[in-house]
Amino acid sequence: MSIPGTVSFNIHRVDNSSLEKQSDTIAIEEPLEIVIKHYIDGAWIEEPLMVTMRTPGDDLSLIKGLLFSEGIISSIDEIDDISKFGSNTSQHNVDNSLMVTLNQKNQVSLSNLKRHFTVNSSCGVCGKGTLNAIEIAFEPQITINKPCINFDLIPTLPKLLNNAQAQFAQTGGVHASALFNTNGDLLHLAEDVGRHNALDKLIGYCRANSILKPIEQFVVCSGRISFDIIQKILMSRIGMVIGIGAPSSLAIDLAKKFDITLVGFIKKHKYNIYNGEWRITSIS
Repeated sequence: MSIPGTVSFNIHRVDNSSLEKQSDTIAIEEPLEIVIKHYIDGAWIEEPLMVTMRTPGDDLSLIKGLLFSEGIISSIDEIDDISKFGSNTSQHNVDNSLMVTLNQKNQVSLSNLKRHFTVNSSCGVCGKGTLNAIEIAFEPQITINKPCINFDLIPTLPKLLNNAQAQFAQTGGVHASALFNTNGDLLHLAEDVGRHNALDKLIGYCRANSILKPIEQFVVCSGRISFDIIQKILMSRIGMVIGIGAPSSLAIDLAKKFDITLVGFIKKHKYNIYNGEWRITSIS
């Protein structure tokens, strides 16, 4: 069965020194150009926001999540329309240029975001200055004691996540972010070649469909937890994020600054709590 966001390639596989020609399923990676149309100073203007490499599929959730995470919108109602523009269609027959039209009530200035979007997200951004900028730009409202989950639930999460990853099962080449409730029920999962895109798709879908209830839920990410992941969690007022891999130092700094529970390095019955151990209890 063909999984959306994947394509087949002919490859040669080596097994015990035997060379065999086979077909392999690969995750698609395509550029997505995002342009913002907004009303400012009495006129409609169109400004390029960014180009991101992503796995096509659920692009609308990706864009919505990105706009929430970057503080461009605070409500889904601020988006009037998302539509394709131009003729930038890929070989996989997907639209690679989308325009977001914001309503007139949104008076966002994109000039403050331009530098951010020209920096590769894997570089760690800019340390202390970035932490201070977030504190000034955004007043966090994270509930200090919730969500609260059981110690024993955490080691089961990698398997629960893996079992729900249809694209990863086919390709082995995508990341996932998932929303769980405190009972360990999977509420929604998103996949993408980019860790940040997977989280944006998750947040965009859950906020657009009124699923997100931060005091009752937490997020699990398949890879390492970087500063940008925690920033997106913070902007959605989520109090707990669990990574299968390790966090970066700046991710821990940001989690501590805003009282976010950060868990990582899950290995069988072992894992590390880097901050916010008060939300994890041994009481069922």
